[in-house]
Amino acid sequence: MKHPAFYPSRASGLCFLLFTLFLASCVPASTPTRPQTITVMTHDSFAIGEDVVKAFETDNNAKVSFIQSGDAGSMLNQAILTKDAPIADVIFGVDNTFLSRALEADIFETYQSPALSDIDDEFKLDPSNRALPVDYGDVCINYDKAYFTENNLAVPQSFEDLTKPEYKDLLVVENPATSSPGLAFLLATRAHFGEGYLDYWQSLKANGTVVVDGWETAYYTNFSASSGKGPQPMVVSYASSPAAEVFFASEPLTESPTASIVVSDMCFRQIEFVGILKNTPKQALAQKFVDFMLSQKFQEDMPLNMFVYPVNKNAKLPEVFTNFAQVAESPAVLSYSEIASNRDEWIEAWAAAMK
Repeated sequence: MKHPAFYPSRASGLCFLLFTLFLASCVPASTPTRPQTITVMTHDSFAIGEDVVKAFETDNNAKVSFIQSGDAGSMLNQAILTKDAPIADVIFGVDNTFLSRALEADIFETYQSPALSDIDDEFKLDPSNRALPVDYGDVCINYDKAYFTENNLAVPQSFEDLTKPEYKDLLVVENPATSSPGLAFLLATRAHFGEGYLDYWQSLKANGTVVVDGWETAYYTNFSASSGKGPQPMVVSYASSPAAEVFFASEPLTESPTASIVVSDMCFRQIEFVGILKNTPKQALAQKFVDFMLSQKFQEDMPLNMFVYPVNKNAKLPEVFTNFAQVAESPAVLSYSEIASNRDEWIEAWAAAMK
């Protein structure tokens, strides 16, 4: 039997109850929950303003973690390999050259974001709304305006022009097996020439076209307008590159030193998508992040971070874009399913022809 001292009296029990109620009254009715972390897989070229990300985090009591996973192809490979136990909740940066592969791998959840109403149908390539469009950009030939002026040389106006003697040794392109813009340019030639695209590439080779592994080498080492020392006054780049030249110039410029050739069929339009990865335990927050990427705030922040165009028709472009960037009115067209079925074969055939 326990000693009576171990049993509280009624009075002391009442005091204890009152003290407990007093403490409870001092605690807020609802305490804030810890921020939920959402993980977003992207390619290495992804960039967005810190203030924009913080706005999402504040509005949703969330923390955003970005995993940069190489180029778009490497990123997609990683997402497919880990689809049963995804390492991210959302993936951004699959473009129309890889879209069919992503859809066939069944890595996305379907999500019809309300923000899709602000996006033109031309960008909605997946009718099931598994991959939602975020941005677009045109891969085109850029040229050094001063070179063409100083040499009294007309700017080429077609693919065929590039094989003429007056343009010998003047073009640098990227390897489509190792470069996204290189692949886009190959696809543009395939769309234009069909089965004859390899004959065209052999004509380019005979006319001194230079092939390098990546965009940075092509633009910053070979291109004459960027480095001022490169031997080629034409380079495969983006139609937004002239705007970037002005934006990043060390001294203010009233005119870009470069321009893009945006005539019919000579550019290829890349569209990038965002999708919610299957098996994410944070589907509700992932949906909010997709809505956020399609929102006007996010879309207006992209151009000067990634030099791409927003798909949200309400998003306003920065002045440097409206003044110096160009958009192809009639870009080359290949369906994403045709690209998926033939991409590797076309690249291998190109590599054999360009040996």
